[in-house]
Amino acid sequence: MGDLWRDLRYGLRVLARAPVFTAVAVLALALGIGANTVIFTFVNARLLQPPPFQDPDRLVWLWQAEGGATWNVSYPDFTDWREQNQSFQEMAALSEGSYNLTGIQEPEWLIGRQASASVFVVLGVKPALGRGFLPEENKPGANRVVVLSHGLWQRRFGGHAKAVGQTVRLNQELHTIVGVLPRGFRLGRTEHDLWVPLAVTADTARRGNGFLQVLARLKPGVPIARAREEMKTISGRLASQYPSTNARLTAEMETLRERAVRPVRPALLVLMSAVGAVLLIACANVANLLLARAVARQKEIAIRASLGATRGRTVRQMLTESALLGVGGGSLGLLLAVWGVRTLHAGLPEQLQWGEPPALDLAVVGFTALVSLITVLAFGLAPALSVVRAGLNETLKETARSSAGIRHGRLRAVLIASEVALAVILLTGAGLLIKSFVRLTAVDPGFRAGNVLTMGVPLSRPRHPEPRHWRAFFEQAIERIRALPGVRYTAATSLLPMSGNNTTWTFTIEGRPEPLPGRFPSAGYRNVTPDYFRVMGIPLLRGRHFTEQDRESAPLAVIINQTMARQYWPNEDPVGQRIKPGGSSDLGTVVGVVGDIRFSSLERQGAPEMFWASWQRPRSGMLLVIRTESAPAALAPAVRAAIRSVDPEQPVALVRTLERIVDESVAQQHITMLLVGGFAALALVLAGVGLYGVMSYLAAQRTHEIGVRMALGAQPSDVLRLVVRQAMVVAITGAAIGLAGALALTRLMASLLFGVTARDPLVFVTAPLVMLAIALAASFFPARRASKVHPLTALRYQ
Repeated sequence: MGDLWRDLRYGLRVLARAPVFTAVAVLALALGIGANTVIFTFVNARLLQPPPFQDPDRLVWLWQAEGGATWNVSYPDFTDWREQNQSFQEMAALSEGSYNLTGIQEPEWLIGRQASASVFVVLGVKPALGRGFLPEENKPGANRVVVLSHGLWQRRFGGHAKAVGQTVRLNQELHTIVGVLPRGFRLGRTEHDLWVPLAVTADTARRGNGFLQVLARLKPGVPIARAREEMKTISGRLASQYPSTNARLTAEMETLRERAVRPVRPALLVLMSAVGAVLLIACANVANLLLARAVARQKEIAIRASLGATRGRTVRQMLTESALLGVGGGSLGLLLAVWGVRTLHAGLPEQLQWGEPPALDLAVVGFTALVSLITVLAFGLAPALSVVRAGLNETLKETARSSAGIRHGRLRAVLIASEVALAVILLTGAGLLIKSFVRLTAVDPGFRAGNVLTMGVPLSRPRHPEPRHWRAFFEQAIERIRALPGVRYTAATSLLPMSGNNTTWTFTIEGRPEPLPGRFPSAGYRNVTPDYFRVMGIPLLRGRHFTEQDRESAPLAVIINQTMARQYWPNEDPVGQRIKPGGSSDLGTVVGVVGDIRFSSLERQGAPEMFWASWQRPRSGMLLVIRTESAPAALAPAVRAAIRSVDPEQPVALVRTLERIVDESVAQQHITMLLVGGFAALALVLAGVGLYGVMSYLAAQRTHEIGVRMALGAQPSDVLRLVVRQAMVVAITGAAIGLAGALALTRLMASLLFGVTARDPLVFVTAPLVMLAIALAASFFPARRASKVHPLTALRYQ
C-alpha cells in the first residue's frame, strides 16, 4: 500500500512538471470518453433499460397481417383471441382518441387512449393516486371516468391530490377523475394525456372494423414462439368461420421492448461504433504521447533500474501515471457527458426525445469507469513494456535517444496507421450518411411545403352532434380564415402527409366482378375540401377539382392520384368511372386525377390514394391547411381567433408549418448524419494532431542524422521529401486498411441509406483522399521545419 501511495505521489509530480502534455492527454481522453458516455446513456435508456412495467419481457403487442400489410383488430376478433388462447394471462384492447378539455381556463386538445379495464393489470402498473378502471365501466354510459397522466395532472390541476374525485368536461361530457398515473408512465413514445374506459357500441363492434391495438401478458414459462403458433391457429379458425372479413388474416406479435427500440436500434448502434472509433483514436494519440515521453525518460528509467528497480516496479509506476491520466480524462469526460446528454436531448426533435433527458445512472457511471480502465490498459501498457525491454547499457549511452527512436518507430507507425484507418472508416460512414441525406431531402414530395400553416380542429360530438353541424362549422371557419390578410387559399383535410398517420380503405369498381374475400383492392382514404390541392400545390392532371357544388345533394365525387389511375385503369380514362368504398353502399364518381405525393415519408414512392369531397362526407375532426403569402407561423394567432369566433370553446391543436412536418419526418436521419459527421470530424482532427505530433517528435529525433545528410550534400528539398515520404507511407498503409474495413463495415449501414449504395464509389474515393490530405499537411510542416535547420546546428545536436 505504501508503494502505491509513493507511485501516486511521484506520478502526480511527473505529470505536473509537464502541464502541456498532461492537458493534451487528458483532453483527448475526455473527448473520447465523454462522447462514448453520451451515446451509451441514450443506448442504455432506449435499448438496454427494460420498460417500467412489471415483468416487461412478458408483454407483447398483437395485430393482424395480410401479406406485407398490417391491420388493427376488430372488437369481435379481440374477444375471440382472449377467450380461445391458452398462452396469455390477460389481454387488453386499446384505441387512440382525442378530447377537448373545456370549462377549465383555456380549452385544450388532449391526446388520450381508450382502454379495456384490464389494461393496467396487463401492464402491472398501479396509479400513483386513486384507482384504475373497473370491468363494469367498459359499457356506454358507465365509462364517464378518466385517469390522468402525471403531466396533465401537474399542468392543469396543480398536482393537487384533491383532483381525484373532481369532474372535468371532455368533449362536452362530464367525466370523474378516478386516478393519476405515475410520473414518467408512457406506453410508446408519446405520453398520452389521459385514459378513459373503452366502451364498444353496436356500430364499432362489427367484425372487420379494425380499430383496436391489443396488448397481452404471457403466462409464466410460456415462450413467445409457442404463443405465436397458437395465435396463428386461432387466426386460421376465425378465417374459416368468417371468410368475408378474416380470410387471409393472421395474428402477429412482437415484444413491447422490441417494438419500442426497433426504429432507433440501427442508428444508435452506428453511433456507438462511431464514438468507439473516436475513443480508440484518442487512445492511440495518448499512447504515442506516452511513448515519446518514455523514450525521453530512458536514462531516468535506466538509472532507476541500476539502483535496483525491477521491470515490474517500473511498469507499475508508468501504469500508475497512465491511470492518473485515465482518471482525469474519465472525470472530465463524465462532466462533458452531463452537458452533452442535455444538449443532445434538447437538440432532438420532439418525436425523438421520449420525455425527459436520460439520466446518468449507476450503469452509465459504471460504463464510464470501465471505459476509463480499458483505456488505461490500452494506451499505457504498450509504451511501458516497450521502454523496460530496452537494454540497460545501451540506454545509458549518449546515443540512447536516437537508438530508442529507431527501436520504437514500428510501434509508433502501427499506432498512427490505426488512427488513420479508423478515421477513414468514420469518414466513409459519415460520407455515406451525408450523401444519403442530401439525396433524401432532394426528393420531390409532390407538394409544395413552403408557406403552409397547419392545425388540427377536433370537434366534440356532443357540441356538434351531426354531420351537418361539422360541415357548417368548417365552412364558416374556412370562410373567416380566407378573409384574413396574407391568406391565399384555405382548406381542410382528414390527414396530412408526413404526419405519421394514414388510413387505407378497400373499394370495389362498378362493372367489375367482386374480388374474392381478403383480395379487395385498397387505397389511401382522405377527406378534403375544395382548394385542398391548390393549398398543397398538387397538380391536377385530368378532370376537375372539387367545387362548392360538390355537396350532399350532388352525386358523390372522388379524385384519385396518378398511381391509382395507372394501377386500376391502365388502358382507359378513369374520369367518369364509379367506385364504392368498403363498408359503404354509396358510389362515387371519379371527377379528376392528381399527381402523386409521398404521403408516408420521403423514402416511400407514391401509393394509390383517393380523395373524397368533405362537404359530401363530412368529418368531426379535420386539419386546416392555409397557404399564406409569407411567414405562415405569424398568422397562427389570427387563425385561432377566427376559429374561436365560430365557437369560443373550440381548441386547436398541433399548430405547425408544413415545412416543419416534412423536416420532422427526416429528423432521425438528420440527427444521425450530424452526429456521425461530427464524430468523423473529431476523428479527423485527432488523427491529424496525432500525426503532426509524432512527425514533429521524429523530426527532432533525427536532427543529427539530417545534419549529416546535409553536410554530405543533401538539399533541403531532399530532407523534406524524406520526412514526408516516411509519414505518407504510414498514412497510405492506414488508409488502405481503413478502406478495407469500411468495405466490410458499411454494409451494416444499408438500412440507414437512401439512394446510395453501401459501397458508393465517390465516397470510398473521397474519404481516404481527405485523410491523406490531412496527413500530408500534418507531415509537411514538421518536415519543412527540419529542412531549414543549419547543418552545423544539426551536427551539434544530441
